[in-house]
Amino acid sequence: MVSRRKFYLFLFVFLLFLGIVVWAQKNFQPVQYNHKLHVEDAGLSCTDCHVNVETHERASIPNIAVCGDCHDDPETDNAEIKKVVSYVQEESRIPWQTVHRVRDYAYFSHRRHVTLGQLECETCHGNVSARELPFEKPYVEINMSWCIDCHEQRAVTTDCYACHR
Repeated sequence: MVSRRKFYLFLFVFLLFLGIVVWAQKNFQPVQYNHKLHVEDAGLSCTDCHVNVETHERASIPNIAVCGDCHDDPETDNAEIKKVVSYVQEESRIPWQTVHRVRDYAYFSHRRHVTLGQLECETCHGNVSARELPFEKPYVEINMSWCIDCHEQRAVTTDCYACHR
């Protein structure tokens, strides 16, 4: 009887833990950012918020300097906007979690791909303008075979040293 209770207790704790992990993965961004709303209602493009995408290695994840341009008025019924306004007023960075990550041993430049290579953001990130919630996981698994396929399709170098420095 005691071992049966232990089993059920263990099962309960395990399922509770599993539920918390699943919930946390679905809601792990500090703000439930709606790309669709910003594109359709505000008329923004990727480069309006990801200001470094055309000029730097990293696209930059927008933060209070960018978000505060529009979101500085706490008079709203929208809980997500209230969160952003709070970060802006407190001059506290929004703790966005990185979703799209290139391995440390590979070199990737947004400028090279977007400006020089003329790739659209959707190539790697999918139809972001239709997303009503933040990314939970990358649109595609960013790995060497995916990158090589893309380079070969576009007749771009596949020389190891182009990406591995």
